[in-house]
Amino acid sequence: MSLVPVTGPARLLVGEPPREGSIEFTDDRRTIVMPIRGALPVLGKVRDQPDVHPSVAMLAGAALLGLQLVASGRFAPDPEGRHWQVAGLDVDDERRIGELARSRAWEGFDEATAEGMVRGLLDAVVDTMPRTTPGRTRQRVDAGRTPAPRAAAPDDFSDQLQQRIARIRARGKDDRPHLVSISFRVEADEEELVAGGVRLVLQVHAADNAAHLADASELWAESGPDAAHGFGERARTHAAIALRSAADAWPVLDRLLDLRVPDEIALDSDEILSLLDGGAAALTEAGHPVMWPKYLDREVTQRVQLGQRASTAPREEALKDGLFGPQALFGFEWQLSLHGEELTEDEMDELARTTSPIIKLRDNWVAVDSAVIKRARKRLIRTVTPVQALAATLTGVVDIEDAPYEAVVGASLLTVRDRVRGAVTGDLVEVPGALRAELRDYQRRGLTWLAELTSLGLGACLADDMGLGKTITVIALHLHRGSGPTLVVCPTSLLGNWEAEIRRFAPGVAVRRHHGSARDLDGVEDGFVLTTYGTMRNDAALLAEVPWDVVVADEAQHIKNSRSAAARALRTIPSTARIALTGTPVENDLTELWSILDWAIPGLLGSRNAFRKVWAGPIESGLEPTKARQFADLIGPFLLRRRKSDPGIAPELPAKTETDHLLGLSREQAVLYETLVRESMRRIEEADEDTRRGLVLKLLTGLKQICNHPAHFLRQPNPKLRGRSEKLELLDELVGTVMAEDGAVLVFTQYVAMADLLVRHLGAAGVPHQLLHGGTPVRQREQMVARFQAGETPVFLLSLKAGGTGLNLTRADHVIHFDRWWNPAVEDQATDRAYRIGQTRPVQVHRFVTQGTIEEKIAELLTRKRSLADSVLSRGETALTELSDDELRDLVALRPVPRR
Repeated sequence: MSLVPVTGPARLLVGEPPREGSIEFTDDRRTIVMPIRGALPVLGKVRDQPDVHPSVAMLAGAALLGLQLVASGRFAPDPEGRHWQVAGLDVDDERRIGELARSRAWEGFDEATAEGMVRGLLDAVVDTMPRTTPGRTRQRVDAGRTPAPRAAAPDDFSDQLQQRIARIRARGKDDRPHLVSISFRVEADEEELVAGGVRLVLQVHAADNAAHLADASELWAESGPDAAHGFGERARTHAAIALRSAADAWPVLDRLLDLRVPDEIALDSDEILSLLDGGAAALTEAGHPVMWPKYLDREVTQRVQLGQRASTAPREEALKDGLFGPQALFGFEWQLSLHGEELTEDEMDELARTTSPIIKLRDNWVAVDSAVIKRARKRLIRTVTPVQALAATLTGVVDIEDAPYEAVVGASLLTVRDRVRGAVTGDLVEVPGALRAELRDYQRRGLTWLAELTSLGLGACLADDMGLGKTITVIALHLHRGSGPTLVVCPTSLLGNWEAEIRRFAPGVAVRRHHGSARDLDGVEDGFVLTTYGTMRNDAALLAEVPWDVVVADEAQHIKNSRSAAARALRTIPSTARIALTGTPVENDLTELWSILDWAIPGLLGSRNAFRKVWAGPIESGLEPTKARQFADLIGPFLLRRRKSDPGIAPELPAKTETDHLLGLSREQAVLYETLVRESMRRIEEADEDTRRGLVLKLLTGLKQICNHPAHFLRQPNPKLRGRSEKLELLDELVGTVMAEDGAVLVFTQYVAMADLLVRHLGAAGVPHQLLHGGTPVRQREQMVARFQAGETPVFLLSLKAGGTGLNLTRADHVIHFDRWWNPAVEDQATDRAYRIGQTRPVQVHRFVTQGTIEEKIAELLTRKRSLADSVLSRGETALTELSDDELRDLVALRPVPRR
């Protein structure tokens, strides 16, 4: 084929009839003319080559289309019956012809000419190919034109086809089944059963009628139309093919394939065990089922008997003290049953002594797999953790060695099951008198649920939506229990919020931070200790020495990776009960939920690998709906999830909830803050009145920028953002939770430069967002509002001046004030972008306040003297320029954050 020039142009030389046409290939050195039948292989080989001439590529495409038309029978005789021509073109065919001509037209050949050449070649191909016969002598191709071989006329071709059909019909119609499937039948007489053996018999079924069957011995014994089995001549061949498939599924059947007549084989004890242990299941899955005789019983079932071991304490006293305390002891033992009736000890002993999978019990022959024999021999009697026993009680199934078994439980476990299932619906506990707040009904319900579970020594995961009061519920639980200290592990950005909430709602309770350089746990006997995940990871051994009553993991998604250092360290800190708080218990897959619950209630879900195999895999595949229901039964009592939209909660929520999040400064921020105060106050004290006003405004602006982020104040062009500001960390926490709840959030800042840093940060995290500022054109503003309201961008960054008025953003159910404005009315106007007519959901407002700084002092002024603040601060920062030097120094000085 390499002798044929394909880099130059080619054209169709039309013949009459079309099969007499040819293809002319030309380059700078030579011209070769080939008949249609000889040119088709050339065109087929060069079709995908990159250096062919456009005309060659076009003819190659037309040749391929012509062959497809022949293969689909879309050709017919011309009106005079002299040759074949294209017939039955549809819309897609016409489109392909037009596209081929347009794409391959070249200089000298316009689109119309190219299309004519394509259609001509199609007629030539369909007139040539039906005449091509096997074994025809290959034509020699040279530089001259070689005529196509003579072919039969269309009428002769049709006559030959009709003659062949007539010959087939003359053979007579054979309507016996030829396509078959196979199955296997287990058989044995008394002597074979005594010897521990059986026979496996091959059966053949009609593929479309399972009732039409015969033994393979009958199929191989007779043939012909009068055979008693009634199968067609090809049934034997199809049965042999099916048997090869069965042997692939269970290799023991290779012995059947070796037989001249594959009728049956005898199975010894090992082969019977292989069939019972997995062979039968593999054959069935491959479409070759195994039938067992009624006289060979396979109804030996296994289950696990669970119950509390003997205790010196009375039952009621044990329940009162908690079945799941350190003294609790549960055990299980295997129990085998035949038709639902437990085997006796003698029968278990007999089963344990057997050397064959065929055994006679209660005058019945029974076939048992190796697992049953193994359990009988081991006679497993073990202790299990109380939580494992409870998990089996809730699901009715116990997983032992990665296999599920029916669980039968004792009365004590049933009592506990009823208590944990009814914890959220039972009688409400009294709200502690020391709590300085009135709990809403759903919060009191959550307190009752936590109180009941922790009284049993169990943990829990409170997974309410953000803003439903998880913190105050835990504070109420601490007061209710009154049993010792509570350790709260949370992100750094939430330390201030926890401390403020405890002091507000439980003013008599001691609270101290275990964070930073001043870390001291001496004398911890009650109250709250607050620490961060990072500090906890480093001080786990020290924290483990304190007898904690409750350990709380706030924003527990921080331990969703059980292999992380924080998750491993948290597991080493003992306590009477553990509580996980999170609004997003599952972010990616069920293994994250396993990590959280396995910390809160160790052992409930088994090992990580067992959980993936038993629960996560089947549930995430969607193939086993029963597993999802069992899983819900298992975790339901320990995971309480309430949403703001729930019917019983929404009416109790106020239309707007406002929260001041108290945050600390990083070491870098503190150094910058104090340095700026010291240098600026020296210059202010020395300046004249006009200069002083500008210096004060510059100081106030710089301090607020430092509180936002060091990179904001330092104007760094390509800064590292993470780990330098608690405001940014808290923003990540809130945005992650809002997106997990399918919500939307407005983030206001008075500084466009800070907004640009947030754009950079959110973009790096892959969070969909948009930014509106004073330079945004009106049309673009409208498009941004429309996108946000349509739910396309869940995070809307706005500069306070540009976005604080005139916008309707009711898609948002959260508003974040990243930095504080001096005039509260301006903040309220910004909040009202979401909290306005048309808002159908409660709105949560989050204000970020750095402790010990000018932000906290202004926030205190706004809280204590709102009316005075409105008048004093209505002029914004300019009002503060009139303060004396001492008053100004007191306002901007960095105050130490109290630690107790």
